[in-house]
This record gives sequence, C-alpha cells and structure tokens, in this order.
Amino acid sequence: MTTEVTLPSTSASPTARQVWTRTRGITLALVLLLAAAVAIAVVRSDARHGELDPRSADPYGSRAVAALLADRGVDTRVVTTLDEASAATGPDTTLLVAVPDLLTPGQQARLHSAFARSGGRTVLVSAGSASVERLAPGVTADPATSFGSTLSPDCELPAARRAGTADTGGIRYITTRLTADECYPSERLSTLLRLPAPSGEGDTVVLGAPDILLNDRLDEHGNASLALQLLGSRPHLVWYLPSLADSSAAPEEGERSFFDLLPSGWLWGTLQLFIAAGLAALWRARRLGPLVPEKLPVAIRASETAEGRARLYRKANARDRAATALRTTTRTRLAPLVGVPAPQAHAPEALLPALSAHLQGDGQSLHPLLFGPPPGDDTALIRLADQLDALEREVRRP
Repeated sequence: MTTEVTLPSTSASPTARQVWTRTRGITLALVLLLAAAVAIAVVRSDARHGELDPRSADPYGSRAVAALLADRGVDTRVVTTLDEASAATGPDTTLLVAVPDLLTPGQQARLHSAFARSGGRTVLVSAGSASVERLAPGVTADPATSFGSTLSPDCELPAARRAGTADTGGIRYITTRLTADECYPSERLSTLLRLPAPSGEGDTVVLGAPDILLNDRLDEHGNASLALQLLGSRPHLVWYLPSLADSSAAPEEGERSFFDLLPSGWLWGTLQLFIAAGLAALWRARRLGPLVPEKLPVAIRASETAEGRARLYRKANARDRAATALRTTTRTRLAPLVGVPAPQAHAPEALLPALSAHLQGDGQSLHPLLFGPPPGDDTALIRLADQLDALEREVRRP
C-alpha cells in the first residue's frame, strides 16, 4: 500500500478569496476614513488660505490694507525668517509679527533683542501667553478671550480715538507698565496695548485679534482707520510671517523625540484609555460561577455529528484536520489488536513493528499511511480513508 505525497492546501493557508471576505469590512472602513480626512483637509485649507498674508486677496488675507498703505507711500515687504525680520528693524520701519506664538522661546528672545532699541514700531498680532511675556515684558495674556469683537477705544491714544469702534476683540491683556496705553477694554481688560520703549524712541503695539487687518473686515466700523494708523506711522512696513521651515527654529539641545513633541495631556489621556481598557477586559472576563452541566433537549446520533463536522472540514478546505482525525482514530483502534498499550498507539517505533509482526510484512511501508503528510486534494483524502479501512479490516481478519 502506497500513498501520494503532495504539498497540501490546508486551512492554515487561506485562499485570496477567503482573505478578501474576512478583511473587506475593515478595508472599506479605512477607505471611508481616508476619504473623509482628505475632504476635511481640503475644506479647511480652502477656508483659511493665505491668512494674514498681505499678498493674498482671499477673505482672510490682508492685501487690501497693504494696498491702502501703498497709496499713502508706505512700502510693504514680506519676510518669513527670523534673520530677515531682525535685520529689517530700524527707526523708520514698522515690524508686524503675524503669529508670534509660532516662534520658539529662543526665537522670541532674539526677536525682542533686535527690536527693543531699534527706535521703530513693532506690532504683535494675537500674541498669546506662549509669546507675549517675552516679546512684551510686563504684559500677560488672560486665558479667557473677550466677549464680542466690536469694542470702543475708551483710552487717550490718538489713533484709537480717531478710529472709534473697531473689531479688536480676542485675547485680553494685563500690564504692569504705567506708561502703557490700554485701549478697547473688554470686561476691564484691554485688547490693544501700546507700550513705549524705555529709551523713549519707538514702541510696541499688542493687538488681541487680527480682524482689523483682514480683507473681509477692513471696511467695517473703524477697522481701516485703526489699521492704517498703526501700520502707517513709518515709511517702511516689514510683514513677518513666521514659517516652520525657518532654520533658526531648530532646537539647540539636539533632536527631540516624537513623545517630546506631544502635549502632556495626550500622554495622560492615552494612559487612562489603556487603564479603562484593562478594567473593561477584567470585567468582561470575570467568571459568573461554576460550570453547570445541562442535558441536551434532543438526542443527536453520532453519525450526524460526524457528518456535520466533515462538512465543516470540507467547507474550510481543512483536509489536514480530516486526515489527522482519520489516522488518529485508526491508530487508536489498531493498537489493542496488535498488543500495543494505548499510550503508545501514536508512537511509530512502537506501533509499526507490532503491525509488521501481525501482518508478516514490512512495517515501514505502513509509515506513510499512518503517519504521512496530509493529502493534497479531496480525491487523495478519500483514497486515504479507503486505505485505512482496508488496513483495519486486514488486521481484524482471523
């Protein structure tokens, strides 16, 4: 008796169709998530394109105020690096810093040193707590923003009194400097400050919101008047748009890891999620009590159980499991017939010599039949079952 040895296609190596059936739901969910992310990114990028850029004509750009300043003889130059901004400071220059919070602490210190004794004017737009204390010493940003954007000047600053009401609401500031002009208060805190330089030449203006500089808000209230007076006091305007590509933003203490860049709240939140997941797993895995045996409502014949399991094996293409079950059962029944103890029924060195002596043949020829590899197709599996039946009948023959 011989058997064919072929490489099987077993349940451990699923087909491409089975892999697709199992993963198509996850794949579809990932595709939808990616499409939604792209759509949101496109919408948000269009909504704030060119914000506070004097070259942009979009609603959130500032091309209109640059054009009005040009009509009054003020030239506007855009810079994107700290070196350019520091070199441009001077007594005849107004330096506007669009987003001061994008600057690192080192950049903020360098920029303040550059304009502190320049004799010019520096305008800080929406400087938050991350930057205002370094760029304007003696000023602190209040955590709560103002209620409403249109405010009255309520101060003695000539530019504010001439402009009247304006959309300056946003970040509110507290200052300890007695010489500061505190304008456009909201809940007793100012949204526009003018800080004279200690040397008496030049000043720093802290503006809580960029609304008076935007194209779609310039023609409302006194926005245009206030913007032109703040930015047009000197013949040159340097518009600094901080960029993440600026080489001066590189950390001086070496590279920082990904976890150093994450806010501490994200790390603590992730830890809490893991703890919650562990507690949920313990709760769901708890035992509700000892196992209780229960009688089946109906009696099921053994043949039906075997047939049902065989159909499952066939549906899963699990010829390896079917062949293993057939060989194990055959060896278990043959062992007592040839005098082999039950614990040694599945050991080739014990079962094969006993079968050889009983059949008066070569026991090694039975090795592929009883201990061989799984069949490669259904035909080979049926042939294996027939050969095992024939072997058992021959051993039982008196």
